[in-house]
Amino acid sequence: MNYKQLAQTGVRIPEIGLGTWNYHGGTEPLRAGIELGARFIDTAESYGNEEIVGQAVKGIRDTVFIATKITPRHFKHADVIRSAEQSLKRLNTDHIDLYQLHWPNYLVPIAETMAAMEELVRAGKIRFIGVSNFSVREMRQAQAALTSNKIVSAQVRYSLVDRTVERGLLDYCRATDITLIAYSPLDLGMENIRKYDRSDLLAQVASEAGKTRAQVTLNWCVVHDSVVAIPKANRVEHVRENCGASGWKLNPDQLKTLNHQIRFRQRGAIESAGWRLARCIGQRFGYSI
Repeated sequence: MNYKQLAQTGVRIPEIGLGTWNYHGGTEPLRAGIELGARFIDTAESYGNEEIVGQAVKGIRDTVFIATKITPRHFKHADVIRSAEQSLKRLNTDHIDLYQLHWPNYLVPIAETMAAMEELVRAGKIRFIGVSNFSVREMRQAQAALTSNKIVSAQVRYSLVDRTVERGLLDYCRATDITLIAYSPLDLGMENIRKYDRSDLLAQVASEAGKTRAQVTLNWCVVHDSVVAIPKANRVEHVRENCGASGWKLNPDQLKTLNHQIRFRQRGAIESAGWRLARCIGQRFGYSI
């Protein structure tokens, strides 16, 4: 397993970690991943599985990098502190390695939220601060609200067939030494990716590389030095397959084939703005989008 430095923290994390959104595999797949070097588990208070993560790292907590996320409805100062305490209890740990804002909250001043995050850092309850699903503008605002800490990561959707982050956010992360954590790096599954790859070029590249389609897809995602990926796998055999995406590299010709001959989608500025407006309205009226 290849490891990459998390921003400029000096901490190294595996380029293939363990995502847990919609996860229902219990502790065994997570333990298998840890044994294979995927010692980075990402969860969230809204996933409802922090307890499972805590059980999976029992007895080996110091060897695993744990990231979790706080839901936007808890972004007020007192709620941030309370949510962190509750996550610590569910994870059965005395600190969270990476605490992330799950989505922007357009109703709570970011300065209030970040003040609470820095309070948690000073108290030793969290080590690093990250964001998830933030635009470049929102990341700049969040960083400006911090007084003595840096945002070290941005967790966003990124895959071979969803390259919206390449419209500016990926470059911003590179320029500011922020690690990009790619969630859904296999999109909604390999069958969905096949819809964008009618000629099955993935099979051709996988055969050349001696790897599986999923391993090629994941390796493509982490080719950038600043990117790590957190695929979700409910079964041990899929965890093993995902971990096999690390430790080797696609060659330039293979990358060229994947980059230029497989269709992909990118949300434009108008679509992204409309989506964020809808989310803002949803937050104002108390429902999620």
